[in-house]
Amino acid sequence: MTNSLSAASARLGAGLRIGVLALQGDFREHLRAAEASGAEGVSVRRPKELDGLDGLIIPGGESTAIDKLARAFDLAEPLRERIAEGLPVYGSCAGMILLASDVADPATDLAGNPQQTFGGLDITVRRNAFGRQRESFEADLEFKGLDFSATDTGVAPVHAVFIRGPWVERVGPDVEVLAQVEPADPEHASHAVPLPGTARIVAVRSGHLLATSFHPEVTGEKRVHELFIRMIRGEA
Repeated sequence: MTNSLSAASARLGAGLRIGVLALQGDFREHLRAAEASGAEGVSVRRPKELDGLDGLIIPGGESTAIDKLARAFDLAEPLRERIAEGLPVYGSCAGMILLASDVADPATDLAGNPQQTFGGLDITVRRNAFGRQRESFEADLEFKGLDFSATDTGVAPVHAVFIRGPWVERVGPDVEVLAQVEPADPEHASHAVPLPGTARIVAVRSGHLLATSFHPEVTGEKRVHELFIRMIRGEA
């Protein structure tokens, strides 16, 4: 099941310029999602392309590759500065890792230096926490903050796809938990790492920053992007 934007919501982004970091990963899908809201989607590969943005999306992909390419294109420091200055940013999967202040299991380069992040979210994430590609799974999540999509039967769950996704192991005092994956039902989703009695945090928000472990852009689930646009507009 997908949750497309309503006719009214399909113009919610009108007048906004939303950038998508287009160094690596599934940035095209996020550009389409931004444009489906009526916003102007902007591919961001150079520092000057950050100018005039109302918000930015950091897509899923390889967090280590995006980190290295951002530094190679002289984007890393400008991104850190814009995030610190209050630019609204949504990070999906690898984007969650890159927004985290701390990575529990950072990759290292040949010199032993750990991967870097852009920071902004006071969280600790664990990379590939749910396993490798073959352990990808889907789950229906209760997701806070989507009251704008309520119907007579309430707010529909978010159908989430996890592909080598991270999870959040620590949240700071100003970070709101929006969604968690509950312990796996053995008859349904399976996880590479057992989750007996332990829910795993997979969506968070702090002020102008939003992050999910999963990929709403691949399922037709538009409400996470709509939430981000409402955050940009100060409506959420």
